[in-house]
Amino acid sequence: MKKIIPLLLIIMLSISSKAQVKLDDFGRIVLNSYIADKAEIPTEAKSYLITKLNQISSSNGIGGSNVNPRFIITATISVLSKDIVAGPPQMIAQNLSITLYIGDAITNTVFTNTTINTKGVGTNENKALIDAIKAINPNASEMVKFVEEGKNKILSYYTSQCDFILKKASSLSDQLKYDEAIYELMIVPETCKDCYFKSNEEATVIFNKKIERACTEKLKEAKLVWAAEPTEDGAIKASEIMQTIIPSDHCRAEMLKLSEEIKHKMKADQQKKYDFEMLEMQKKYDTEKERVVAEKEIALEQAKNQPKTLTYNNIYWR
Repeated sequence: MKKIIPLLLIIMLSISSKAQVKLDDFGRIVLNSYIADKAEIPTEAKSYLITKLNQISSSNGIGGSNVNPRFIITATISVLSKDIVAGPPQMIAQNLSITLYIGDAITNTVFTNTTINTKGVGTNENKALIDAIKAINPNASEMVKFVEEGKNKILSYYTSQCDFILKKASSLSDQLKYDEAIYELMIVPETCKDCYFKSNEEATVIFNKKIERACTEKLKEAKLVWAAEPTEDGAIKASEIMQTIIPSDHCRAEMLKLSEEIKHKMKADQQKKYDFEMLEMQKKYDTEKERVVAEKEIALEQAKNQPKTLTYNNIYWR
């Protein structure tokens, strides 16, 4: 009788099984390797299976990070036969059918799958299972085809869902959830060119809104401090707030006006330091390249702050 590992998928975003997210991970397709916590497989063998899944995706150019947990590569194992081999030492030989899947864990959609028959021998069932898993070749032609099919389905997802992605980001922006909105836009892969460029344009729009709101709020805070204490001490306190503001198009004029007011209460050396800091903030994100990096950094922080456990209750791929 086949013994199939259940896939009530409890996705664990852990550094032990995935590479840490990096800026370069944005704009590319990534697959995340997962095996359910409740899978009927010994811990050591499960670790080898996760490592093998990582090797398959990495060898084919879409190795995972924690940037986007949506798309997964996972597996089920069926034991086809088990034989006792006389010793000494006595050995166990197992023939396994391992089915690999790539799909969307959120919508519970299988994109593609492939089945490998493999065998392993060991002094116990766990070691025989590990031996069988080790025999999987990540660079085999069927693996390359399998991953390529999965990649194409992921690209099709972004092509068909692009309008929805843009609307979701716009809705998050309207709720003042700028970082979440930018994250949703920055995970669109570069190979999906039309959606990628649209998403980047929208990310810049939302980034500018984020700067605008921050500028307005901090400028208001600086004005209140200055109004409450229009002295040298008050000027220094207000200037400390001002030096954290990235000027937006709409609040730049007010910033300059307040800057001139508070500078009159400063000493010459204080004015010089203040002018330098303000100039540096005004130059920040002047170029498109600087803004793209800033957007990715926002998305990076958002990815790091994603819930450590995502639960998908209805996944059972076989």
